[in-house]
Formats: sequence, C-alpha cells, structure tokens
Amino acid sequence: MADAAVEFLLENLKQLLLYNANLILDIKGQVEFLYNDLSLFKAFLKDSTEKRRTHETLKELVKQIRNVVYEAEDAIDTFVAHKAVHKARKHIEKAFHIFDYPAKLRSVARDIEQIRAKVKDIYENKKFGFEALHAGDGADKGTKEKKIKAQLNSCLQYSKVFMGVLHVSLSNDFDMFGLLETNIEPPIVEEDNVVGFKDEAEKVINLLTVGSDELEVISIVGMPGLGKTTLAKMIYRDPKIEYEFYTRAWVYISQEYSRKEVFLNILNNFTQLNDFMYKMNDEMLAKELCKILEKQKYLIVVDDVWSEEAWNDLKVAFPKNNSRSRILITSRIKRVAKHANPSREPHNLRFLTPDESWTLLQRKALGAENCPEELVKDGKHIANECHGLPLAIVVIGGILLQKGTDWWEQVAKSVDAYIAMDQEKRMDNFIALSYNHLPYHLKACFIYFGMFPEDYEIPVWKLVRLWIAEGFIQQKEGMSLEDIGEEYLEDLVNRNLVMVGQYRSNGKIKTCRIHDMLHEFCKKEAAEENFFQEIKYFDQGTYVSSNPALERYRRLCIHSRVLNYISAKPVGPRVRSFLCFSNEEIILPAEHISSIPGAFKLLRVLDAKSITFTRFPTDLTQLVHLRYIVLSSDIKVLPAAFSSLWNIQTLVIVTSSRTLEIKADIWKMIQLRHLKTNASTALPGNLSKSRKSKDDALMIGSLQTLLTISPESCTEDVFARAPNLKVLGIRGQLAKLLENKSGSMLFDSLGKLSHLENLKLLNDVFPSPPSEGKLTSLPQRYKFPPKLKKLTLSDTLLDWNDMSTLGMLENLEILKLKDNAFKGEWWQPEDGGFRALRILYIGRSDLVSWHASARHFPRLKHIFIKHCSSLEALPLGFADISSLQLVELYCTTRSAAASARKIQEKKKQMQVEQSTRGTGFKLSIYPPDQ
Repeated sequence: MADAAVEFLLENLKQLLLYNANLILDIKGQVEFLYNDLSLFKAFLKDSTEKRRTHETLKELVKQIRNVVYEAEDAIDTFVAHKAVHKARKHIEKAFHIFDYPAKLRSVARDIEQIRAKVKDIYENKKFGFEALHAGDGADKGTKEKKIKAQLNSCLQYSKVFMGVLHVSLSNDFDMFGLLETNIEPPIVEEDNVVGFKDEAEKVINLLTVGSDELEVISIVGMPGLGKTTLAKMIYRDPKIEYEFYTRAWVYISQEYSRKEVFLNILNNFTQLNDFMYKMNDEMLAKELCKILEKQKYLIVVDDVWSEEAWNDLKVAFPKNNSRSRILITSRIKRVAKHANPSREPHNLRFLTPDESWTLLQRKALGAENCPEELVKDGKHIANECHGLPLAIVVIGGILLQKGTDWWEQVAKSVDAYIAMDQEKRMDNFIALSYNHLPYHLKACFIYFGMFPEDYEIPVWKLVRLWIAEGFIQQKEGMSLEDIGEEYLEDLVNRNLVMVGQYRSNGKIKTCRIHDMLHEFCKKEAAEENFFQEIKYFDQGTYVSSNPALERYRRLCIHSRVLNYISAKPVGPRVRSFLCFSNEEIILPAEHISSIPGAFKLLRVLDAKSITFTRFPTDLTQLVHLRYIVLSSDIKVLPAAFSSLWNIQTLVIVTSSRTLEIKADIWKMIQLRHLKTNASTALPGNLSKSRKSKDDALMIGSLQTLLTISPESCTEDVFARAPNLKVLGIRGQLAKLLENKSGSMLFDSLGKLSHLENLKLLNDVFPSPPSEGKLTSLPQRYKFPPKLKKLTLSDTLLDWNDMSTLGMLENLEILKLKDNAFKGEWWQPEDGGFRALRILYIGRSDLVSWHASARHFPRLKHIFIKHCSSLEALPLGFADISSLQLVELYCTTRSAAASARKIQEKKKQMQVEQSTRGTGFKLSIYPPDQ
C-alpha cells in the first residue's frame, strides 16, 4: 500500500504546514521540500499502477518507496510524540530535558539520515523503473525523460538540504518545536439481478412449508461463492415464507462467533432488548429465546455454519413445539448439514448453466441483457470460464462495468490463464484481477474490509470515518470528506466487491459487508503489503515481546481472546491502528489500563468499544497522533489533559453514566469533526471575552456531529463555534430550558444552524417520572433550523396540536416520535403540512383517534406504529397515498391491524382498476394473530 502511505504522509505534512506551523517553525521550508519529494512519489505510483503488476523491477521500486515512506513517517511521528511528552513533563521535572529527551531526538536524527540515504538510493536507481515505465512512448520519450530527470535531480537536492538542515536543527535547542499553546428499522436491501435460483428457491420453499408438524432442519450446502446466502435471502423474503412464518429471524455465524451475541441478535427480532437481557449469560438467553419461540411457528435462518460444535451450541434455544417450525442452515461443509439433520439429505446448490452464466454477466457488466454483437464472443468466453460460479461472474462483471467495452477482449485473455486451476484457485485469481483493476485510491479502502470480523455488518458511518482517519480519502473541492467516502463505497458496491446490508430511509447505504472469499483475499493481500495483521487464536503463553514480526505491523485487529493478548504486554512501536470488534465482554483490569497506550505510542486509530476501561487511561492523552477513538468506560469526566490530542477527528465515548462532563477544551481541537456520546454531555463553559483571540476563526468550522449534549450546553456561544453542524442531539431536562428565557434562546440559536439536517431532542428527567418533564409547547416554525430533514422526539409529552408546527417544516423528510413524544387521545393534522415527509414513526403513545387523509401526507412512503395500545384505527385515506410502500404495526390493537388490512386490500384493488403494477405495498403486523 505504498500509494496510501505516501498519500497519508503528504496530508500529514500539509496539516503541519497549515495548522501547526509553530511545531516546525524553523524548518518550514525544508518540510515543503520533503512535501515535493513525496508529491513526485505519488505521481510515479499513480502512473505505474498498471505496469507494476507485471514488471518485477517496478514492484521492487514501489516496495522501496513504501518502506522509506514508512520510515520517514515513523521518524516524524516519533519526534512529535516525544516532543509532546517532553513538553508535558518539563513543567514537572526539569531534569528530564537533560538526561532523557535529547537522546531520543538524536536517535530520531539518525533515522532521518538513514532515510535520506535510501531516498538518494531510489533516485539514483531510477533508470530501471523510469525506462520500464516509459518504454514505447515513441517521440515523446526524450522530452519526458529530460523533464522527469530534472524533477528527480531537483527533489534530490531538496532531500539533501532537508535532511542536512534537520540533522543540524535536531542537535540544537529543541524548544523551537513548541506544540500548540492554544491547547424504522430501514428495509434490508433486496438481492437484485438474481439469476438461476428460481427453481432452487421453489425446491427449498417446498421443503420448508410441507412435511411434519415437528421442528425440522433444512440445509443448503455448496462451495464458497456458489450463492448459498443469496438463495437463502431470496427464500427468506419470499411472500409465501413471509405468510407461513411471521415469526422469523436471520443470524450470521461464521468461523468465530459468540453464543451470547447470536442469541441476542435473534431475540432482537422478537422483543426489545433491555439492560437485564444484556447482562444475562448465554444459557439464560437460550432459555429466554426458547420461551419466546415455544408457542410460535417460527423460521430461523442460520447462515454460514462451519462446525458440528456450532450447531450443538445453538440448537438448545430452538424448541420442538410441533408447530411446523423450521431452521434453515447454510454451510459449505456437507458433514455439518448431515449432523444437524441426519434423516434428511441437504439441498446441494447447483452451479449456473452456461446460459444462466451469460445472462448474469450481461446484467452485471451492462445492466441489462442487450450485449452489442461485437462483444458476445468474448463475453460468452468469459462467462464459460467462470464455470458456473456466481461470485466469479459478479466480480468479473464489476471489472467490465467500470472499464467499459474496450476491455472485454483483454479480460477474456486474462481468464484463459486460469483454465487449468481448480475452482477455488480460479476464484482467488478472479478476485485478484478485479482488485488489480481498482483505481489506486480505492485499493486501500477495499483491503481495509479485512480488518473487520468475517460476516461483520459494518456501519457505514464507522467505515467512512475510519477511512478518513487513515488518510484514504482524497479531498475534492466542494465536497466533504464524508461525502467522498460514501462515493468511494458506492463505487466498490458497483464493482460488486462490497454487498449492501441495509439502506437508510434516505436511500443511502447504512450497513455493508463483503463475501467470505473476498474477506480472505483482503487479509492475504494485507499480509503481503504489511498493511495490517489480524491477531488470531492468541495464546496467553506466547511471549509477544520477543516476536520481531509484531514490530513491523502498522495496523492490528483482534476479535477474540483480547484480554489474553493485552495481558501479555504487547509491543508495537510502528502500529498506527488498533481495532477490536470482539463479541466477548472484556473488562480491563486496573493493572492493564495503560497497556494499549503504552504499547502503541504512535496510534492514529483506536476502536476499543468492546473493551471496557474501568477508569480513564491517562496515558491516552500522550497519543498525540490519534485521529479516531472509540472508548468504552465508566467515566463521568473527560479530563482537561485530553485537549492535547489536537489531531482528533472522531471521538466516540460509550459510558454507563447518564452524564458526562467534558473538561477538555474541544474548541481548540480544530480537527474535531464528530463527537458522539450516549450520555447527556456538558461541554466546556462559555469562553470569556478575555480568552477570545484573533485566531477564533481558525477554531471554527470542522465540527459536524454533536451527540448528545445537555440542554445547558446549548448556548449561543457553543453554536457560534460550530456553525457547520449537521447532526445534533440534546438530552436532558428540556422543559426547564423551554420554560424560561434561556429556552427561547435555545431555539433562537438552533435556528441559526443553517447546515443542521438531523436534530434529536431526548427529554430525560430521571429519576423523576416522565410526566414531570412535560414540554408545554414547541416554538414557532421559523425558529427551527431551515434545512432540517430529520427530527426525533422522545419523552417530550407534547400535545398533538403541536404537530401543526412540525407540519410546516418545509424540508422535513423523517419524523420519529419515540416513546411518549406526544400525549393525547385525538390527532387531526392541519391541511398543507408535511409536504416533504417520507417516513413517520410513532412509538408508545395513548393516541386513540387519528383522523387524516392522503392530502395530509402526500409523499409518505413508510409508516411504523409501535406499542400504540389504544389506537383504534389507521386512517383509511392512507390507501390513496400513491407513494405509500410499507406499513408496519408492532404490538398495537386488533382494530388497528384490521384497518391496516383494509388499506392493503384497497391498495390492491386500486392497482387492478388502474392496470398498474406500481412499486408494491407491504404490510407487516406483529403479533400475527392481531
């Protein structure tokens, strides 16, 4: 990943020059020279992307560039980290400057000298790579050579000057490097373009819906990439299955799984999980699940089971209730399927026929079955060489879709090389072919998927922010880094390398994952490139400090036996990222609190949500390179020392406390883009006029997310310093603020947030009962943010008359009324409101009569009603809303369910009368006997 390494160091130097110039005050010019060197590396790497795959000399040159850039990065980051520690300690211990710090800097100076020698060596050996890169360029070759030689010589001089001056500078007074003193559930995505599975689906559906009343296990088996999961999803969403099995759930297993997590995931389909359930052990959860399923006719899909032991672990939770319940298993191992049900042969998924393969390739490469005549020969040849394996066809189709019709002949020749290979080896090569044709800026993004556990459904917000912190996202004018990251993801989806898990209600991707075989490829490629390493099956007896390989790694991920690993006191002087997505409950003992910051002093990314720190790790404040951190702890205060982490972009804190006080001066953390906590968070107090400086403009701009802050922190000063907020959550006693002058000021300030699109108001009056925190009214519509698209209210106990104000919000598309958001038995919306509303969610409420028609919600697409135990009926006029696609009722009344069925029948009748198919209408009612 030389491309990503150069890209990141370029951006890092740019940030130093733009924002932290006084860090490098006396050598700013020399840093600019190094920036030019790296810019040339970047251009070379981009230009050589295609040729380096087949030319060993270029491969070696790229490897040298990667290594020297890593060393340069290590030297610079080590220097800055040591300087930060020195600065923090010098006020306490003067002797530190004399005995410790200069020795460290002399070591850094020697590292930089060695880097200079390697840079010079790469330049002096440019002949091989240069000539190979430009061979066959014809008449322009001489001109290009002269131009590039001039650039190389110029950069070499810059390099010599930079290294020499820096060496001298490091030998002198280091204080010149002073640090900065200004210290709904959305629908799951449907599988489209499915080919060849219709007859297979019918066979399995028949197995699931006929037969004895006893619980039966049906299995689908086949090799990786054959489409077992795709077929299972197709069956799971079939209308006949939805009708037969209203109580159903889907769960991924894979090689590594947590029994407790599996049971929680299944339970989450049938009941609302609470703190008590999360504290249950796996045996208790199995009994709870068994109790819920006992009286139901249920279907559980258990996807990707790897062993007989895994099935034995899970089967105790599935009661044999003589209700014609079924378990559907997918596995690549026939032995596992036979073990789960010895009396029934598993369904062996077949390969696609040549005609089906050709149809699927056309759909994936062209979007339709209309292949130009001149491409048919090559296209059919490619399809046939995939040997009926859907994943191979899909991956190759992604290459053809992105490269265009000029590439069909070249790809056809490429696949010929794989004829003699077995099926799995051929599949590996198809994936490699697709990967090699990725643009250089997408390669690191794709390989990064291997950092997550197998079959892990990745939240897009997390993935994109990780990419940003890692430096994979390249800035484009007029676009935010987050939007660019989502573009990258959509590109990978379009290339059929990434699968969509769920979509958001606004049409954007909410979660994603990759196929097991692609996941394995990412890990192999990462190991070759020294990009990341997974710590797997770690044994506590292993003495990690003696393993020299660990000192090479730049990114580590670990998802099991985490405490064993941390207890062994690992050392990773070059590690920049540490990701842990374990299903285990990991409570870090006091003696190991400092193990992670102590082992990885140059960390940029730390995702440790699954590791609970029993107190705040003070050593964390020395990790000045941190850009992204997810921290789980019982803390109530984020200390002032956290202000030293000036590079932080994303800060997520999960705490068991209801409140969190931030003493760190986040307004001086100018890179901070996203601050998320689950507590009511008090931000640092208002800045006095004496503290405001001419540099205030520099401290304003980056912050986009604030979740969730206390009402007392919603001041004019706070919002003035975060004018670009897009997401804001407020949690606390909202009523007290809205009843006085400061409450009016709250909405006056909110109205000035011209970029705010998502607002959450959570009225938390604990330990008082919710009724004591009732809000008397909402402010007028002009006091709401002008671009507000999504609004969530919870425990506000507003009167339904206040909905007239919300109805007038012109851009409001999603309205979530969580439990006790509104109070009252009668609601009739006013005409002319909710012109843009697409999603309406109503949680627990005492609403009885709801009078409305299509004109009140002209663009409504989805309605979710949950725990409205008094609601008599849904307005029948909703059948006239042409855009309405989904109505979901959960634990409502029989009469409400009956009215929803009338809406469904009227919808069907209207489609017949108008002779239109429409987009379809879906009704979901739980429990089904309503």
